[in-house]
Amino acid sequence: MSKIEKKYEWVGDVDSYKKPEENKHSKKYNEPNRKYDSDYKPTKKDIETFPDLQNGPSSLIQGAPVEIQQVGIHNFRLPLKYKTRDSGNIELETKVTGTVSLEAHKKGINMSRIMRSFYEFKDDTFSINQLGKVLTAYKNKLKTFDSKIALKFSYPIIKKSLRSDNEGYQYYNVTLEGDLNKKGDLKKYIHFDFVYSSACPCSYELAEYARKYRNKATVSHSQRSVARISIEFDDMFWIEELQEICDRALNTETQVVVKREDEMAFAELNGSNLKFVEDAARLLYEQLIAEKRIKDFRVICSHQESLHSHDAISVLLAPNSNFCADVSHETWSSLIHIS
Repeated sequence: MSKIEKKYEWVGDVDSYKKPEENKHSKKYNEPNRKYDSDYKPTKKDIETFPDLQNGPSSLIQGAPVEIQQVGIHNFRLPLKYKTRDSGNIELETKVTGTVSLEAHKKGINMSRIMRSFYEFKDDTFSINQLGKVLTAYKNKLKTFDSKIALKFSYPIIKKSLRSDNEGYQYYNVTLEGDLNKKGDLKKYIHFDFVYSSACPCSYELAEYARKYRNKATVSHSQRSVARISIEFDDMFWIEELQEICDRALNTETQVVVKREDEMAFAELNGSNLKFVEDAARLLYEQLIAEKRIKDFRVICSHQESLHSHDAISVLLAPNSNFCADVSHETWSSLIHIS
């Protein structure tokens, strides 16, 4: 016999080992019925008797009984239809983050109500203005005083090639964010990623010097770069408009369909629009500050260097901005363009 079998003996029930001296006095173990009951359909009255710890009394709170600023769900996915600027609509897989505030005396929230609120509106066509309806709906259902939504998706826009007669879909990482506070004030944000090429002015000048004075073949360095633009606004602002603002400011968006004449054009564009990461931020600022519908904004730029083993980065805020100038390591890391 094994050491376990010497110390314990089997008394007939599944997994019921008992010490020999306890067998005479022990109660029989009742094995639960493990067969799933597919016929069981609880009534509304039955459901009212089910335990509901999340909505239990404050005496069930673990830890300090303090207010929680945000609690909810992240990365809940569903297809949603969005309005486009040309009066059409497009269906996109959307990742939802939905949260509410929680008062100090409440144990928790019913998180499925956030999801169900979205399904009530799933057949609607979304725009940033639609978020107010959803926020109000789940704020009322959860009886809370603050509610937030972020919808993250990849938004396609047809882009023409520079010189050839071609075009293709460019995809932009976009997050629509809504914030409804206890006073009923709705704040609306768009976070938009723009991918571009940044050719280094210093590298260009050094390469030209080596070519001119030493007759050396040279290639100045450039790299794929990302700008994340965050704006707050009231009146409708289209994703397409943000793309156009970035394109006007930087002029070197990465291309979709490229033939030889397009590659030559892109080389010329980079030569005509040399920029450090500081230049990129200021060029974007110049365009954003001129748009009166934008109440506030933040520009984050990351040039993912081909010369260095590190990135060159910059942050620039609108005057008196409510955005934070501090950017976490994780946010900087997220600016890598992933295909």
